[in-house]
Amino acid sequence: MKKRDKPYICILIYLSIKMNITSLLRPLFAHRIDAIERYSYATEEIQSAVLKKLIAQSTETEWGKKHSYITLKTYTEYSKLPVQTYEDIKADIDRMRHGEADVLWRGKMKWYAKSSGTTNDKSKFIPVSSDGLKHIHYMGGKDALALYLRSNPKSRIFSGKGLILGGSHSPNFNVKGSLVGDLSAILIENIPSIANLIRVPSKEIALLSDFEEKVRRIAESTIRTSVTNLSGVPSWMMSVLKYILEQTGKQDISEVWPMLEVFFHGGVSFTPYREQYKQLIRGENMHYMETYNASEGFFGLQDDLTDPAMLLMIDYDVFYEFIPLEELEEPEPTVVPLWGVEVGKNYAMLITTSCGLWRYMIGDTVKFTQKDPYKFIITGRTKSFINAFGEELMVDNAEKGLAQACAATGAIINEYTAAPVFMDADGKCRHQWLIEFEKMPADIALFGKTLDKALQQINSDYEAKRYKDLTLQLPEIIVAPTGLFHRWLKEKGKLGGQHKVPRLCNTRQHIDEMLQLLSH
Repeated sequence: MKKRDKPYICILIYLSIKMNITSLLRPLFAHRIDAIERYSYATEEIQSAVLKKLIAQSTETEWGKKHSYITLKTYTEYSKLPVQTYEDIKADIDRMRHGEADVLWRGKMKWYAKSSGTTNDKSKFIPVSSDGLKHIHYMGGKDALALYLRSNPKSRIFSGKGLILGGSHSPNFNVKGSLVGDLSAILIENIPSIANLIRVPSKEIALLSDFEEKVRRIAESTIRTSVTNLSGVPSWMMSVLKYILEQTGKQDISEVWPMLEVFFHGGVSFTPYREQYKQLIRGENMHYMETYNASEGFFGLQDDLTDPAMLLMIDYDVFYEFIPLEELEEPEPTVVPLWGVEVGKNYAMLITTSCGLWRYMIGDTVKFTQKDPYKFIITGRTKSFINAFGEELMVDNAEKGLAQACAATGAIINEYTAAPVFMDADGKCRHQWLIEFEKMPADIALFGKTLDKALQQINSDYEAKRYKDLTLQLPEIIVAPTGLFHRWLKEKGKLGGQHKVPRLCNTRQHIDEMLQLLSH
């Protein structure tokens, strides 16, 4: 062998080893696939065991003693306890944040995920226990890999690194070692050391609070790294990818990271961003896998990349209950466990978790597409809809309608929000859509008409209210300039992390603030 050939031989040996790493690691995930297979025939058994475990671990907490957990033996007994909202437990969480132990969950709680606010508060602070980290959030991350590898036998995901886009955190009052911030920041802060070997950027960069500086430094530190997978919120990850293309002069992220093969996305619906990602990442082997990972827990994974519905993960430290959406405002609504739901019906979701959330209304609405195993789609938020005139327009309806309008007109959407116009100067009522386009439709009027027609096909209540323009008139489309939603979030101090643009609102608070920015 000639001396000059040695470096090339070393490179070939290195590459052959790297390419085999995924094959070597794949068997480590087999036991989880076997456990997930039980979802098809043991739903009630699995979920009942989860509830029994959670109750048993909390009998000596203040909450457990108050509600006589030591006497609870069945779901029927547990179902008699009151349903909780954040406002109901806020005082308990405040005490926990100041260092009190054994309140909602055993021991002291060190971490709190900062989430969107309530009617009375700017932010919610969701407790995240060590048990929750291990048996909910990190389990979800591992299962995302397990299910992805099952679907992709030729994957080489471990031949490079994962770009994980997170938020930031800050000290929680003066409690030593206690943090409050985006869930993603808490996960990165506590991630096992071995996982840091296969992720970028560095923890220092990942936890920066200035999102614009974070984007710049992520780009600088990862452009020359072999990235095989992405994880994050679609809107914020797009900002990173676009910046990288600007800095490299490339037209396609696959030119920067040739081995990129999957984006694990969550936090917001992927529908408005799908076409843009196809433009940004043109590699033939690119996959997209949706995850349902919220501040309150990790609940669902897309186990079949050809099916938009997600598999409900039922053997984590999460027990599920559901309220039919039409009964949500009733004083005593029906509440059913998972094995009592019906396919095709909208439900508000309740959770009981090892983070001290008991029969807690998370605020999301879901619809099941099948049972055994239970698969579902997220249809919206209990407070993210338009029902000003009885039209009951959900986010899921909006996403599907916009997708049809984009397909018909060639448009691509960056961001959008919508709200009712209760009555204008001419006595007309309608929905007003503020949309930032990545690619404008050739005919904005046709876009509005196509959206309206699609919504009528999707939602019979909307169709009834649009009948002969008697209640609702044709929707109004307002084109937002590039960056308007970014500016609004920045003014709110909500750039990056898990913050998101509100899609539908039954009031005009958000859209009027954005229109005010537009007028300036």
